[in-house]
Amino acid sequence: MSSSAPEAELRRLIDIMAALRDPATGCPWDKEQTFDTIAPYTIEEAYEVADAIAQRDFTALPDELGDLLFQVVFHARMAEEDGRFGFAQVAKAISDKMIRRHPHVFGDAAVRDAVAQTNAWEAQKSAERAARRETGTLAGVPTALPALTRAFKLTNRAARVGFDWPDAASVLEKLDEEVAELKAELPGADPVRLTDEVGDMLFVLANLARKLGLDPEACLRHANDKFSRRFNAMERDFETQGESLKGQTLEAMEAGWQAVKAHERS
Repeated sequence: MSSSAPEAELRRLIDIMAALRDPATGCPWDKEQTFDTIAPYTIEEAYEVADAIAQRDFTALPDELGDLLFQVVFHARMAEEDGRFGFAQVAKAISDKMIRRHPHVFGDAAVRDAVAQTNAWEAQKSAERAARRETGTLAGVPTALPALTRAFKLTNRAARVGFDWPDAASVLEKLDEEVAELKAELPGADPVRLTDEVGDMLFVLANLARKLGLDPEACLRHANDKFSRRFNAMERDFETQGESLKGQTLEAMEAGWQAVKAHERS
């Protein structure tokens, strides 16, 4: 493959996007999209990239990365049409940022190890936020992040200034307190109060994962995958016996669930 191939293919993709958005001859669906309507697809494509990596599906990964790149090109094209910026500015912005944040590679700064680099990275990000007049410890944590990830990042920021539980055991004590508060609200079943208390529990659980050095989103994805695997296996077991889950009692399904768990452990 020639060294010019990446540039040529990127140019081709940018031209395809321009054709799809052409007012006269473009695709009706692509022409009517906006930043707001495309944003959910951008998030979805990022998750599909993450899923391909988690599955170690490196055959599918180029396709998934391409879908994500297309989202970047799509947003850049819409911005160019509005006279705001184009793909070149997007690429320049990230290139400038990477050079700025890696003075030990592109400058004369020295970094001893990965920990020192992380500290330097965070210091540079703080300086950039200050330059944008984003002040405060929690500034710059995106509101659009998945809720568990945002809880992780918010409290990680707070921990940098000492606002944190001392250890995981202390977080578990807080979780017990939140469970008790939720139980107290159950008789009234006020949706507002229940939302508040369940939210508090999830927030504490995100912090528990952080204190244990775990990613709460990864923990929940693992639990989702485990539930799906076991539920599907239980359903197949009933189908093998010529039965459907729909007609089973809760007790029968629980017995089937436990059988699947026992099989996995063996």
